[in-house]
Amino acid sequence: MNILIVEDEQKVAAFIKKGLEVTGYVVEVAFDGQIGLRMGQNGSYDLIILDVNLPIINGFEICKQLRESNIKTPILMLTALGTTKDKVLGFDLGADDYLVKPFEFEELTARVKALIKRAKAAPLLQTTLKVVDLELNSDSKIVTRNGIPIELTAKEFLLLEYLMRNKGKVLSRADIAEKIWDISFDTGTNVIDLYIFYLRKKIDKDFTPKLIHTQVGMGYVLKEK
Repeated sequence: MNILIVEDEQKVAAFIKKGLEVTGYVVEVAFDGQIGLRMGQNGSYDLIILDVNLPIINGFEICKQLRESNIKTPILMLTALGTTKDKVLGFDLGADDYLVKPFEFEELTARVKALIKRAKAAPLLQTTLKVVDLELNSDSKIVTRNGIPIELTAKEFLLLEYLMRNKGKVLSRADIAEKIWDISFDTGTNVIDLYIFYLRKKIDKDFTPKLIHTQVGMGYVLKEK
């Protein structure tokens, strides 16, 4: 497994690199955003560990440009910015997980393993989904309701796709956290509820019937009635 670390603090980068290499990973390091972006776009990696506060190009912009370049490598963001707003921004730009500094190395390795395992195990699924007049294409990333295009962020799209693939099934916050944000995601925050709120505004507010429903004490379900 090949991992790219983009981290300008050389002691932190060396610590992570050494620990991951002992675990059996092949690790490369970039010390600024410009080099990290170029390596991420041109290299073949199983995971990118990306700091936010980087010289030249910050981690949010790197994440954004990688996803715009159709680089699907899992991205784990490292940062001292741990607010819900910062997490939402990272997820919207295409990050797969978010680890706040300082962190325990065991937690880092657990997330690394989970992200790589999830990426390798991703099955071939039906690309076009439809519930009533809501349609989603997982290849083109196009979502429409009653023929009207709906703009979604990267994480909103993944959440809607997960709800549609599990039509009629009540999904707990833990289910959603495991599938969309990785099993180790902090379910104590309100990020999942916030994303459901965003989706409802875009998918349900101006349309009938309403498709996203709350099952009090249990979770959320996408269904016709």
